[in-house]
Amino acid sequence: MFELAFMQRAFVAGMLIAVIAPIIGVFLIMRKQSLIADTLSHIALAGVAIGLVSGSQPEWMSVIIVILGALLIEFLRLRFKSYSDVSIAILMAAGLSIALCLMSISPSGSKTMDQYLFGSIVTVTQHQINVFLIVSIGIFIYFIMTKRSLYTTIFNEDVARVAGISTKLLSFSFSAVIGLFISMMIPMIGMLLVSAIIILPAAIATQLTSRFRYVFIIASIVSIICTFLGLVSSYKIGTPPGASISLWMVVGILLTLLYKKMYELFVRRIRE
Repeated sequence: MFELAFMQRAFVAGMLIAVIAPIIGVFLIMRKQSLIADTLSHIALAGVAIGLVSGSQPEWMSVIIVILGALLIEFLRLRFKSYSDVSIAILMAAGLSIALCLMSISPSGSKTMDQYLFGSIVTVTQHQINVFLIVSIGIFIYFIMTKRSLYTTIFNEDVARVAGISTKLLSFSFSAVIGLFISMMIPMIGMLLVSAIIILPAAIATQLTSRFRYVFIIASIVSIICTFLGLVSSYKIGTPPGASISLWMVVGILLTLLYKKMYELFVRRIRE
């Protein structure tokens, strides 16, 4: 009975992640910021460590630190456009270093480190589900309202400014939303797998279509299917849920690349 309840909550959390993560992934790929998810997950771990050492709630401290980190990354990106990759690498290293140093002096540091490195979606509580549902709905509404503005800003920032779009405010709000979502994902998926679950479905979709609207649809479908298969295989075989979901996504992108290669060979032969 309890096992069934755990799995039901895991499926709800998994489906929420599967719907929102690809939307973020598509925009990150379009902005050429695929590494930002990895960076923010490292910063989130630093937030957890600060929470443990200071005696505050690690989850909420992680949210605050990640959002601040996301805003700092965006500030550095706008300030030093030629060195944006360097700033991401610096913050990634800083986040992990701070986390390791602080957790080494915390009595429960090692246990908490494992929890946040690998996550556990099957142990998610009903309270976490409720909070995550509210956050997911808010993020979904945000993207519905800003989708056109984000698209315009990504492809031509000057045109966006002429159209009256506050590009800086939009960029900072986008970074804050990413930080919030990643900090909520980490206890369920784990720091090591956040980037894969956000980026891979979007990467698959961009290989299958170039139309903006269809990219989101295909990415969401791929994410939902891989999440379902990952949770089922995790339950049947006993593998970690986050790793199982990521592995199915890796299989998906390999099959996609194989399909594209075979299709290109087929078209070439017909033309010859």
